[in-house]
Amino acid sequence: MRMRIVDAFTDRPFAGNPAGVVLLDGGAFPGDAWLQDVAAEVNLSETAFAHPLPEGAGADWALRWFTPATEVAMCGHATLATAHVLRTTGAATGTVRFATLSGVLSATGDADGTITLDFPTAPLTEVPVADEVTGALGATVRSARDTGPQVGDLLVELADEQAVRSLTPDLAALGRLVKRAVIATALPEDPARGYDFVSRVFAPGVGIDEDPVTGSAHTALAPYWSARLGRDELTGLQASARTGLVRTALRGDRTLLTGRAVTVIDGELLV
Repeated sequence: MRMRIVDAFTDRPFAGNPAGVVLLDGGAFPGDAWLQDVAAEVNLSETAFAHPLPEGAGADWALRWFTPATEVAMCGHATLATAHVLRTTGAATGTVRFATLSGVLSATGDADGTITLDFPTAPLTEVPVADEVTGALGATVRSARDTGPQVGDLLVELADEQAVRSLTPDLAALGRLVKRAVIATALPEDPARGYDFVSRVFAPGVGIDEDPVTGSAHTALAPYWSARLGRDELTGLQASARTGLVRTALRGDRTLLTGRAVTVIDGELLV
């Protein structure tokens, strides 16, 4: 079967977040062990597996995501990558609905080449800033938010953009403290640069030291910064080494995530 590697949330190769995409011919997923083995072999932050669903199923494709270590309940960049593959290969047009562990998620392609994902908005709950988290991050945390069961991350605001960019956390300690990931965020030094907030995401608990561009994290970043800035439509820069931009639009209990994607490898899976 064919397997692609797609750079998501970028318009150029070797940037954004790479995801493996495997489109399956059958009407069911192979065994979990095989899916996990393939994801471990690909060794990217996420590998997406999808198969078509019959008419009347309530969605067009079934979709699952695996890190090198475990299955996750929600992944934005690998969903964008999957929608990009479906669109560029002609396997799907218009809006595609995916049946996932997070319910039905949709992806809509635009004429300008962008793809917009429709994801549930993460419910944010303020939580105390634990000394252990501050110590593991090696930075002063202004506030912290739990992002709810679907995202499962801890969102922390730091003093400024430079504090986010210069983070060198103790990843082993973070992996023991959080269920999935820590999202570190701050306002930009210069809003004229084209983004409204900056972030980085560390997920050692699921086998990812730093995720380059995290769509699911923006379902929490969007309501957090929209409430602060008084605007429903924002652009976030994830300031990893690869970097990537995510346009967000808050629509109540749904968040729209818009970005581009580029296929960089198209090969054959032999096992």
